[in-house]
Amino acid sequence: MNRRSVRPVWAAGMLRPGLLLLLLACLALALPAPASALRKTSEKVLTGFKFPESVAYDSQAKVFYVSEFGSALKPSEKDSAGYILKMSLTGKVLEKHFLPAAGETINKPKGLWVKGNRLWTTDIDAAVIFDTQTKKMRRVELPGATFANDPTVLGNTLYVSDSRGDQLYSVEPADFLDSSVEPKVTVVWSGKGIDPNGLYPGQDGSLLMAGFKSGDEHRGIWSMRPGQDPKEVSKPIGRLDGLYEMKDGTLLVTNWDNGSLFAYSKMGEITKLADGFKGPADLCVVFTRRGMTVVVPDLVKSEVRFIRVGM
Repeated sequence: MNRRSVRPVWAAGMLRPGLLLLLLACLALALPAPASALRKTSEKVLTGFKFPESVAYDSQAKVFYVSEFGSALKPSEKDSAGYILKMSLTGKVLEKHFLPAAGETINKPKGLWVKGNRLWTTDIDAAVIFDTQTKKMRRVELPGATFANDPTVLGNTLYVSDSRGDQLYSVEPADFLDSSVEPKVTVVWSGKGIDPNGLYPGQDGSLLMAGFKSGDEHRGIWSMRPGQDPKEVSKPIGRLDGLYEMKDGTLLVTNWDNGSLFAYSKMGEITKLADGFKGPADLCVVFTRRGMTVVVPDLVKSEVRFIRVGM
């Protein structure tokens, strides 16, 4: 047998230029785009809100929920003035006081998380759960919390950040709406200098955390696997709030220090996607036929911005 007859053509330097270009193009498509390739392609600004802190997307109902302080920019004031509104994908307010139901109150709802017909929010020193169909509500106190901020469900556990208290809480089970369920509230850790604000479930099973302290004390991004200590993902960047992980591991983050929405790559590359915010808070991402839209509330300016991002 002539072994030379079975050698790959590229081993003999016989690969045609056209075929080589095709292979390189396919390889490029298979690789994740770098964060630097992302850019803002269009933007729409919605006004008329009353201090919106978070936006969440309900993939079943095809609507957004927006948490609002309602009365004033006093995030720790217990005045029963807060509410959650329902908004269409085009930004039309469908029901201003969607939650809580008549006769129930919340003070200053901050982060939102939606899964199925359950919606979670935080309220200063408590975690609150709603049924988005019946509007049934239940509150669980978080002992020692000073500024309960963002809720995120990972597995059967609800995690809640306390940014001013530099603490992370867990509530088990995450779905504690039924009064027969007695949730277990635990301080997972405290005093680690992370000052967790935005939370997001990582694709690798970890909990991602964005830190928020002050203009003089910047915080970064951290990752924590359940039962393990947090690990640093980035060096201190600023006062970070909203957090989302894309399929390729790129993180979308909001930063109060420079009023921006930025992308953070696995290589530590930062790409600014939008700026001009005064209080860029807890974002959400929705994918439609037109591409990816990042919805960012501006707590200070009482605006919600729809930012379409492409490459």
